[in-house]
Amino acid sequence: MGKIVTITELADPISGGVALGIGGVHFSRVPVALIETLLFSGKKDFTFISWGGGVPLEMFLEAGAVKKLAFAFSSLDVFGLAPRFRKALEENRIEVQEWTALAMIQGLHAAWMRLPEMPFQVPVGSDMMSRGDFWRIEESPVSGTPVAYARALSIDSLLLHAQRADRAGNIEIEGARGLDVSMAGAAKQIFVTVEEIVETGTLGCAKNSFVLPKEFVTAVACVPFGAYPTSCLPFYTTDYRQLQQFAERSSVKGGVGTVPEQNSKPALTKFIASEDRRDLLAAAVKVSVDKLTDATSGRELAATSGGDCTPEEFLAVCLSREYDSSSICSVGSVSPLAGVSYLLAKRTHAPDLTLIAFNGGFIDVDAHPISMSLGESLDFQTTKAVWGGDDTYHWYYQQGRITHEVIPVAQVDVHGRTNNAWIESAGKRVRLPGQGGMADVANLHKNFVLYLTRHTPERFADSVKFCSASRGLARDDDRRRAGLQPGHTRLLTNLGIFDLDLDAGRFRLVSIHPGVSVEQIREQTGGEVLVQDPLPVTPMPNAQYLLLIRQEIDPFGLRRLEFTSGRMRNEILTSILDAEESTIRHISPAVVRTQK
Repeated sequence: MGKIVTITELADPISGGVALGIGGVHFSRVPVALIETLLFSGKKDFTFISWGGGVPLEMFLEAGAVKKLAFAFSSLDVFGLAPRFRKALEENRIEVQEWTALAMIQGLHAAWMRLPEMPFQVPVGSDMMSRGDFWRIEESPVSGTPVAYARALSIDSLLLHAQRADRAGNIEIEGARGLDVSMAGAAKQIFVTVEEIVETGTLGCAKNSFVLPKEFVTAVACVPFGAYPTSCLPFYTTDYRQLQQFAERSSVKGGVGTVPEQNSKPALTKFIASEDRRDLLAAAVKVSVDKLTDATSGRELAATSGGDCTPEEFLAVCLSREYDSSSICSVGSVSPLAGVSYLLAKRTHAPDLTLIAFNGGFIDVDAHPISMSLGESLDFQTTKAVWGGDDTYHWYYQQGRITHEVIPVAQVDVHGRTNNAWIESAGKRVRLPGQGGMADVANLHKNFVLYLTRHTPERFADSVKFCSASRGLARDDDRRRAGLQPGHTRLLTNLGIFDLDLDAGRFRLVSIHPGVSVEQIREQTGGEVLVQDPLPVTPMPNAQYLLLIRQEIDPFGLRRLEFTSGRMRNEILTSILDAEESTIRHISPAVVRTQK
């Protein structure tokens, strides 16, 4: 059999029970068609390996096909918690290895280099390494300092979707690469679907693309729209409408998804892209920054409130004051409010701010209107370099070059310790998405800046039961000895701004928002916080900043998503997608179909 096969032939040699790596980045280049083919074959008992579980993990759990999970984070991003992931972990249905991002990268590198383990910076301040036998902290035999070691994380079969392959079986990945290269190095076999087959010798011309030689590729199938409903630039963007419907189908009463019982026959998801959706997504990928800016400038395209400053606008402006033109900011997952704050700073007082987008894939993107459907494509158009998330970790994170990656937290305590893993709610343990890379970057970033959209005693607690991440290397001298920039730990909430007092070991209120009292903050905080004297009032945003947010930076209103939940959140998502699709059709009049 040659390298080029049908998708059925591609999936056939992948055995049940093996360790599967899933390629792609977030909602981009996920090998959806190959996953569907594999799951419909009935194979099960896989070890699922991926930094972010997300949609593919929900598909595998829907099929009851996961025996073991190695991950760092899993959610459905703007669509909320991943229900089947939550249920599987809350009911202990699968074996779990929960890694930090850096540990996973080094575990993959160890397998790649045929080594038993690889070292990485200790995530000082986190409780993560207290769980699991796949990593440990040892004294370095050379320096005598503590070093963390990750066991080799081997992959039997890696599933990838790429833009193209040539007739010899070489493949080309265009755009953000996530951990695909590290996973490919750790994999014994690599199975790839592509959008197109081209003549041998023609790969490598796409912008900042990566070519994996045929010697490392097991087999390739040509499957146009094989990543749908996720994106594959420059062919099509992500279909957020389809993903919204998938998220709704995945949930049942109480927001918990179904996981099939052993030996039961699940009803599996099959994504089908209609001709109307294909036309729209292909048109969307061609929308330029200039055309979108012209179409949105001076207009509010979603049903935003207007009028007085809203809580989300106030917090976005507060966050924007954290940065200056020397800042290097990284956009994390599930944080549209942070994205608005970065773009606001870049459009006003920090024009030379460096913005790293799409989970470390796009380096130094230009300012443009924020969008769900168009965001990846717009970032790709203006980026100065395209990398993998592993590259960004080594070049930026581990060298301590990132100054800010402001992070939303599910829970934080008065001592600056965060919890994005498990919380107690109504007497029940509730599984959260996980820390992703927070345990690493809490120390590696110059500043550890957090935000809470709802300041309550449960979310701003006296003490978290499990610490996903905190700043273990906090004092300037300790940070300099580790080769890191001195910085601060700060928390911004909808009530005030807090700095971590290192001597007292707890947060101090350093600015109170207009109309809020110290007594109110004490009532809404689960533990005791210090109060600065004198205590300034946080400045209100001026009218120019509000207009920029509403009409230039976030005309579709994504900033509202982190301040709502449930039915209202879904209504906002629908209004955003309606406005975005209407704009795409306006810019691309040839797309005349209206089916959703």
